Amino acid sequence: MSRCFQPRGHTSSPTTYFYYNNKENTIYNTRKRFVEKFGEPPLFYACAPGRVNLIGEHIDYCGYAVLPMAIEQSILAAVSVNDTQSIQLANVNPQYKDFAVSSEELQIDRTNPQWYYYYLCGVRGVKEHLGLAPLAGMKCVVDGTVPPSSGLSSSSALVCCAGLVTLEANNKMLSKVELAEICARCERYIGTEGGGMDQSISFLAEEGTAKLIEFNPLRAVDVKLPDGAVFVIANCCVEMNKAATSHFNIRVVECRLAAKLLAKRRGLDWSCVQRLSEVQAALGASLEEMLTMVQEVLHPEPYSREEVCQTLGVSLEQLRDGVLSANTQHVTHFKLHQRAQHVYSEAARVLRFREVCEAAPDDSIRQLGLLMQQSHTSCRDLYECSCPELDQLVRTCLKAGAVGSRLTGAGWGGCTVSMVPVDKLEAFLQEVRKSYYTSDPRRAALEKHSLFVTKPGGGAALFLEA
Repeated sequence: MSRCFQPRGHTSSPTTYFYYNNKENTIYNTRKRFVEKFGEPPLFYACAPGRVNLIGEHIDYCGYAVLPMAIEQSILAAVSVNDTQSIQLANVNPQYKDFAVSSEELQIDRTNPQWYYYYLCGVRGVKEHLGLAPLAGMKCVVDGTVPPSSGLSSSSALVCCAGLVTLEANNKMLSKVELAEICARCERYIGTEGGGMDQSISFLAEEGTAKLIEFNPLRAVDVKLPDGAVFVIANCCVEMNKAATSHFNIRVVECRLAAKLLAKRRGLDWSCVQRLSEVQAALGASLEEMLTMVQEVLHPEPYSREEVCQTLGVSLEQLRDGVLSANTQHVTHFKLHQRAQHVYSEAARVLRFREVCEAAPDDSIRQLGLLMQQSHTSCRDLYECSCPELDQLVRTCLKAGAVGSRLTGAGWGGCTVSMVPVDKLEAFLQEVRKSYYTSDPRRAALEKHSLFVTKPGGGAALFLEA
């Protein structure tokens, strides 16, 4: 038997009801933990899904379209509201400690990216956007089935969940697009200069379809995936918290610098340029022409800080203050040619992926698989965001029968996504288990939650017990 929960508000998914199977018991465990912790039942629940990016890695913050889908795994929050102007947070997972703070003092420590700071990002973002004062107090217990630090957007799902909770707790309403844009901006409070893919798909996803997410303005277009193949997520079992390192922000800065140098060489006002897409738009060039320009303008050897300053005609202090982020001040060399080449070629692959899905040729699965493989190669060689375990897992998945396999998410650990013909699925799963997981005791212990078939899920939602 499953229990039914009624949705609340216009920010909920198009689905009329939400069902949580007793086998997983997620909703009941969360409610039980809430009552144990606070001595009262929750008033409402909110959930926000994780996501898997099928193609389009590290290009959303450059202004380019991406192609993700929401997954069934999600972050769930049970919440009650009060007039204490305090926020009390607890987590079902005992490894995450409780936290309490005044709703007027939402300070976020960028040097210490704890789970509750991601929650506070969502609260603070909605509070500042709507000018909420005073902010309603709340008690909240968080649970989730999105594996942490796996490249499946557990942190962004938590931010989105918190943003949705804050709206409901304060009796406010926003459109899904507005809330996605707020949550994309406010996650930067934690120090990660990401784009808007994760938050956008978390709110705009619809069951049964992937989405082409475009920016400036934000919009989501349905992409029907081909019949005859499924997508399988596999965790390489190397965790990567992108807010805890500078790897991610270094790539953001390198793309920003590449855009400025390209703009300057083509006579544009480079000081206003922040994204590689802005250069293309200003020049009215195709992606193929931008790739040619990268070859002509940017040299493959890393640029030193001194060379960047000399080329742009700025001081080192101006570079540090105007371009570098807080955790990239130490960087002395930048690979601009390689990063720009990845971004422009990956943006083209996203558009081609959508075209193949729309045209649905007889060999569409083969074509899409090839695009995924090209994407991983670019992420590995040009963007350098893979790791030995991810590369090994990709090779294992291809050998096991996948037509395409690639890292998904920020990289440097986390998951791969593989496209597998339906008739090869069982043999594929058995071979990957045998070759990658059971051969290693630590991986074998994690395999139950590390290898699973996924399908497009719905977006974030609020709901009450019926």
